[in-house]
Amino acid sequence: MARVGAGFGWPVAVALLNAGCGSGASDPTPLDPLRVVGLDPAPRAVAAAADGAITIRFDRPLRRDTVDLDRTLHVFARWSGTVRGPLVLSADGRTLTLTPERPLGAGEMVTVMLSHDVGSEDGARLDPAGWSAQFWTRARPAPGTFAEVERLSTRPPAGTPSRAYGGVASDLDHDGAPDLAIVNEDTSDLVVFLNRGPAGFASSPGRRYPLGRRASPSEPADFDRDGNTDIAVANITDGTVSILLGRGDGSFGSAQVVAVGSTPRGIAVLDVDGDADADIATANFGADDVAVLVNDGGRFRVAARIDAGARGEWALAAADMDEDGRLDLVVGAQQDQRIVTLRNTGNVSFVPLGSQAAGGGPWMLVTGDLDGDGHEDVASVNGRSNTAAVLRGDGRGGLGAPAVHSIDPFGLASDLGDLDGDGDLDWVTSSYSGDWRFFENRGGTLVVGRELAPRTASSCALLFDADGDGDLDMALIDEEADEVIVVHNGG
Repeated sequence: MARVGAGFGWPVAVALLNAGCGSGASDPTPLDPLRVVGLDPAPRAVAAAADGAITIRFDRPLRRDTVDLDRTLHVFARWSGTVRGPLVLSADGRTLTLTPERPLGAGEMVTVMLSHDVGSEDGARLDPAGWSAQFWTRARPAPGTFAEVERLSTRPPAGTPSRAYGGVASDLDHDGAPDLAIVNEDTSDLVVFLNRGPAGFASSPGRRYPLGRRASPSEPADFDRDGNTDIAVANITDGTVSILLGRGDGSFGSAQVVAVGSTPRGIAVLDVDGDADADIATANFGADDVAVLVNDGGRFRVAARIDAGARGEWALAAADMDEDGRLDLVVGAQQDQRIVTLRNTGNVSFVPLGSQAAGGGPWMLVTGDLDGDGHEDVASVNGRSNTAAVLRGDGRGGLGAPAVHSIDPFGLASDLGDLDGDGDLDWVTSSYSGDWRFFENRGGTLVVGRELAPRTASSCALLFDADGDGDLDMALIDEEADEVIVVHNGG
């Protein structure tokens, strides 16, 4: 296991203070929980250096044997996968630094999780809820113009329509290049296209991995903490979630299937019990609730059902909306056309923080700091309302009134990424009866930049660095043509 580096001493004065001798009134007492007082890159940052270290600062010296990269600290990058590398504790024991063994991907979101088992020299531990934060890496400047380089078919050899609808881009075989795992509703399976670097993606997916009926929303994570990227997929008709554990070579084992309730339409990954591993939440439209699945070594069980306080839970995302060091849930309620923030209380339970009109019926939503104020915002596409909206967060869990944008009919997907590399998050919407629309972020104001037309239906977009040149490219999914169109930034 990757434990913190040794070879440094503990100052005698620090040891005496931690033993309670001569401590001043401003010093933390053994009764106070251990606290994280800083992260570099900062939580919610959107332009962190991809080749930089990750540094966590605490309010007192740590017990070095409580910090373990395989047990009490977990860092997962959405496109790069589990982050490994040397872990060093400073001489005063208050600063923990992880230096990734290879640079993170350009323009990707990174999640840092600390367990409640991290302890200090004075015997204190972190809050029972643990601690979590997210940040984004910087993408290099790019023109934000896109040229098609290849089309990948998701259909089986017999040509049966698969209805490709959703998926993830993540490094599944540890070669440093993000691969594509595409989810298919009609064939109820997952297909993988391995990224061959300069040669592009493998033209055929090979083996198909069974899922449930109308498989669709999906999220990557390293659920069993073995260093390989796994995938969780919600099966809408079956009312289940399939968890596929990666083998590290681009393949997956058999899925664990967990019943979550009728019509799961949204899925999110976060730590709900403070043990620094990835749990799962689903928004269940038919059951009118949110199910919380607790992770026990890569095996899952439903541990709680949450009423969001608005009818028709549909869209779902995880972010620290109130900035307390826990990822909360943001729920889009289709029937009431509202977005609700649920505060993570840390004991597998959530309480409502606020509710705001969504500007339509939310179909999919994502979070990120769009206006540079350091707070999480929400970007939602509103399905049959034919609108999309941005709601500004206040850092306390509240959301401002929606800034509504018109999009083509039937908006299905909402995605964020710094497509022009200017240090802020741009926005891409996907409309089934229209186009992929690129909203350029100009100092917090979103302006339509370019529109990309599908063969049949613009269903989803994956924003990631496909060719390894440091800017963001896209994989555009057309669910009726059953194809993934890979486009490179700047041609």
